[in-house]
Amino acid sequence: QVQLVESGGGLVQAGGSLRLSCAASGSIFSINVMGWYRQAPGKQRELVAAITSGESTTYADSVKGRFTISRDNAKNTVYLQMNSLKPEDTAVYYCYADIITAYFGSKDYWGKGTLVTVSS
Repeated sequence: QVQLVESGGGLVQAGGSLRLSCAASGSIFSINVMGWYRQAPGKQRELVAAITSGESTTYADSVKGRFTISRDNAKNTVYLQMNSLKPEDTAVYYCYADIITAYFGSKDYWGKGTLVTVSS
């Protein structure tokens, strides 16, 4: 059984920073893409950032230059450093990973989400 567990969310003032972490555990053979989505109240879930196993990255236009995604393959962990936060960054942030296991092959897994609230 594979699990993704996020941490690092919370309340921060506009202009502040937070660092999200997401650790994958279980019977993992390898991990392809890891990343973060977010969903604000009344809005659709959107991609924030993603990183491949080769550490190629992609970002939503709204976070470019402010957020940085990274990963530690030895720890099966992905991070999202969020700087210069804005109230519009307020959302539940979800970690996801494309994980290969011996039983299921390649499959997407999701964390339960962590709330980020940015006050003005």
